[in-house]
Amino acid sequence: MVCPYTWDVPGGVQEHVKELTEALIGLGHEVSVISPADDDTPLPHYVVPAGRAVPVPYNGSVARLAFGFLSAARVRRWVKEGAFDVLHVHEPAAPSLSLLACWVADGPIVATFHTANPRSRALHAAYLALQTALEKISGRIAVSEAARTTLVEHMGGDAVLIPNGVTISRYEKADPLPGWPGAGGVLGFLGRMDEPRKGLDVLLRAFALLAEQRPGLRLLVAGRGDLDDVRSRVPGAFRDRLILLGQVSQEAKASFYHSVDVFCAPNTGGESFGIVLIEAMAAGAPIVASDLDAFRLLDDPALRQRLSAAATDAVRAYDWPMVARDVVKVYEAVVPAVGKVTVGL
Repeated sequence: MVCPYTWDVPGGVQEHVKELTEALIGLGHEVSVISPADDDTPLPHYVVPAGRAVPVPYNGSVARLAFGFLSAARVRRWVKEGAFDVLHVHEPAAPSLSLLACWVADGPIVATFHTANPRSRALHAAYLALQTALEKISGRIAVSEAARTTLVEHMGGDAVLIPNGVTISRYEKADPLPGWPGAGGVLGFLGRMDEPRKGLDVLLRAFALLAEQRPGLRLLVAGRGDLDDVRSRVPGAFRDRLILLGQVSQEAKASFYHSVDVFCAPNTGGESFGIVLIEAMAAGAPIVASDLDAFRLLDDPALRQRLSAAATDAVRAYDWPMVARDVVKVYEAVVPAVGKVTVGL
């Protein structure tokens, strides 16, 4: 499996690759992953480092990608030595390892498309320029209808819709962070604080309005970013009620969802799936997504409870073992028709 983004910086695609890999291993499959990473970066046993990544603007964000002679040589060697039955690449249009793998490999190739940006001229140009590499793909997966629409509009053809997954057991039984949620109401946000499309600014402005009316209301924020900068965007009178955790571990993230009364996802666009939503659903957290009027949830514990129960039921379809089995069906569809993965001439 090929991860295009550096392994040691958290992100939705990296998390998808990690969880899918571990689910496939749990089902009895042998999996190797190549990812941008320095040689001295601590990595799981199944990850092979492909060299240092560099920051590149991509899809409204800044992605850390690997592209060049060293990366190409490592991808070629990994493919040659792996003798894989199927090669699974993620985001093959990004200028990184997945594209390199499509160039060097022949045989059954499955690609998962995560990006949702149907009117991107840059993506359209990339698909046209990289058509010879992308035409090698035997099976295509989109993680959402938005990602599928982006793929169809820029590349043509179609894709199987298989959503992101979540390890439900990790989230449903986690304990809240010590001292949370407490009285007065807690709003929660988890995501990159310095990325405009995650919508933290929207939530900070809403919190400032609500905090004036609700003396006990607090906002709990987790994710990468400049904590001092975020704190400065809230009026001084309410800053002691803004708690910034910074980047958190997987265990703390699961506890985070149990520490809030309402989880807020005020994303402004450019999102393909929203992995935080199914994580919050797995934890049974009531969710408000890009509709700030719905903060009335804070006043209706019974409604919050009903939403939590509904979310817990609905998220079962996204449990990683179930999602991984659907991915394996795509592998099985392409492997008999093409043969093993080899290095092209």
